[in-house]
Amino acid sequence: MTAGSAGGLLPAVAGGFGFLSRLPVGAGRAGWEAFQHRPVAFVPVGYVVGALVALPFLVGLPPATLALVYPVALVAVTGINHADGVADLGDAAVVHGDAEKRRRVLEDSQIGVGGTVALVLVVAGLALGALGLAGRPAVQVAGVVVAAEVGAKLGMATLACLGTAPFDGLGAALTSASTERDLLAPVLVALPAAFLSWPSPAAGVALAAAFGTALLVWRWAEDTLGGVNGDAFGATNELARIVALHAGVIAWTLS
Repeated sequence: MTAGSAGGLLPAVAGGFGFLSRLPVGAGRAGWEAFQHRPVAFVPVGYVVGALVALPFLVGLPPATLALVYPVALVAVTGINHADGVADLGDAAVVHGDAEKRRRVLEDSQIGVGGTVALVLVVAGLALGALGLAGRPAVQVAGVVVAAEVGAKLGMATLACLGTAPFDGLGAALTSASTERDLLAPVLVALPAAFLSWPSPAAGVALAAAFGTALLVWRWAEDTLGGVNGDAFGATNELARIVALHAGVIAWTLS
């Protein structure tokens, strides 16, 4: 079955909000099933979530306050489900052994040293990214924040279209219904985000960096875990967002 064969785009987007955010969208089972078959539905969620978490950057908060408020806003809007993927992949990354041994670590509910370090780095990365954006033109900064969020969701769509799952579960549900050809639509819907910081190239660099991060996670998961599971999706969302933010800051500094 290929993308688009179950349900329409609007139910799929509603399912995306139900899966990717804490926004009160009553998607239900039909929305979730439509979402599985339409990876393009990841991207509109990124625009809306990005716009919401960009609001603190528009009100003139001090840099240190932004560094605190931005991660809090992300938790408030998206929850912490994807952080679990970061922790699990962090633990799996430091395990010595084959793919089967690493997958056993993913199933362990206890967080090890690798997962703890990964979570700390994620929170620090978000705070420092917000700090790096502070003090620049507010509307353009908001554009970079939105582009980072769109890029993170494009990253998840990339895994859905390119990845294969090593076992049944969330990864299988999202990857089995899509093919490489289905990646074109998410890319096209995400492209406008590249111009949100115009005339600065920061948003475009952020979007490209998020996409590149997703490709790296996909390749790493295929090589070391035997495929893409639900944890890889969650980790991609978090890592792509952070890399995008810092890539945007660097682009701003160098331009």
